[in-house]
Amino acid sequence: MTTFDFAGRVVLVTGGGRGIGRGIAQRFAQDAATVVVCGRNEPADLPEGVEFVAADVRDADQVDALVTTVVDRHGRLDVLVNNAGGSPPADTATASPRFTASIIALNLTAPLLCAQRANAVMQHQDTGGCIVNVASVSGVRPSPNTAAYGAAKAGLLNLTQTLAVELAPKVRVNAVTVGLVVTEQSHLFYGDEAGIAAVGATVPLGRMAEVGDVADVVVFLASPLARYVSGANVLVHGGGERPAYLGAANAAPPVPPAPPA
Repeated sequence: MTTFDFAGRVVLVTGGGRGIGRGIAQRFAQDAATVVVCGRNEPADLPEGVEFVAADVRDADQVDALVTTVVDRHGRLDVLVNNAGGSPPADTATASPRFTASIIALNLTAPLLCAQRANAVMQHQDTGGCIVNVASVSGVRPSPNTAAYGAAKAGLLNLTQTLAVELAPKVRVNAVTVGLVVTEQSHLFYGDEAGIAAVGATVPLGRMAEVGDVADVVVFLASPLARYVSGANVLVHGGGERPAYLGAANAAPPVPPAPPA
């Protein structure tokens, strides 16, 4: 595994107590960063070297307090990873306005609030800073039963590009669009191990992502190797999804050309 030296750098990962966020926090900690994660409830255990601050990132006052706490403790903020998000399935035709507003608040408004507060710190640092937004394939293809989530994640990609222009040159802003990932909640969406394996077989690379696959890309985007990368959307989806028509078509597969004599 390639490692980077984040010694002396302070990283904030929202929703970093579990799932993808936990993996991202752990990877930064392994690379010597000072890592703070936030969430509404403190997890039972945290990776070594990771701190926790309670905060609901949908609340502007709590976001203010979160960033203030990080800076008061460590004197700076170098990397913000907007990871907090998600949505339970809901029938789009009957989803309540309150439900829809809460999903958009968590997946779109909260990243903007966090980016605003982090930017206010980063603009006054000699080394600036970096923001990475964790998006989803739900934002770049149809998202049945999670319409508000998919729309919010699509908005997050536009927000990434817009912030990359407005916050430059001090702050770089990028996104990772994540595909199907195995986490502790995978069974809620895909079933048992056989179901997870069957879904993974539909991915061109032959498996669902592991949390570390996403964390590695996030760490790269925050590293000096990505110093000229801003406004980018990196697809971390194993090649995407096989088009449905390929399974329905009955045309004979093309015959490969014969090798030259």
